Amino acid sequence: MNLIKKLMNFMIGMIVLILLWQVIIWIGGYEEALLPSPLSVGEAIITLIVNGTLFIHLKVSLGRFIAGYLLAVIPAVLLGMVLGRTPRLWNIIDPIVQVLRPVSPVAWSPFIVLWFGIGNMPAIAIIFVAAFYPVLLTTVAGVKKIDRSYLKIAENLEIKKMQLMIKIIFPAAFPSVVSGLHLALGTAWIFLVAGEMVGAQSGLGYLIVDARNTLNLDYVLAGIVFIGVCGFLLDRLIGLFEQWVGKHWGRFSN
Repeated sequence: MNLIKKLMNFMIGMIVLILLWQVIIWIGGYEEALLPSPLSVGEAIITLIVNGTLFIHLKVSLGRFIAGYLLAVIPAVLLGMVLGRTPRLWNIIDPIVQVLRPVSPVAWSPFIVLWFGIGNMPAIAIIFVAAFYPVLLTTVAGVKKIDRSYLKIAENLEIKKMQLMIKIIFPAAFPSVVSGLHLALGTAWIFLVAGEMVGAQSGLGYLIVDARNTLNLDYVLAGIVFIGVCGFLLDRLIGLFEQWVGKHWGRFSN
């Protein structure tokens, strides 16, 4: 029942968005060459699906995203758990992170292209840079906020360091880690498209650039729609993962 309500809310939101889109065209008097109508974009979406172009580019983009995201998230969580437990070391590393974090991943693209060439690796590297810092910072913050009584109980029970990390620290810090996963996903997905616009010959970002170069703005907007929907679905997958882990640890009721 809850799933049906969510689907209904999603559909209502999409209908409102399409209506606003069409109203803007009517009020502004925009021609198709300047702002394609929802109907034109819908036809472009159907064409991309039928001829298989969408799935070719989507497969490439998802492959790049998953590779870059996992390469960033896994070490960021592990490193964050260690640094959160060693304040002195974190006090030294924190200024370095705070200087590098605000730098846009795209700013590194000239070096990334020189180091990795043209293809999948530049996009993966940009995704890595975009996803790493949010997860690292939220993990460190989550570890620091752990109730000291948990650690004292673990110390009294003489729990080993590895078991302490797995059974106490990670579950207690998990809400903060998930927050970082959501932030990293949104940021990384945005910069995936930017990376594909810079040094790739395939993917959703390249699809948009190619359509722009041929002045097919309906296909540009179709690509934007695909990017938005995929980002939405990926974020929901993180939410499902959060619920699964929560049920495993007894945080949520079945």
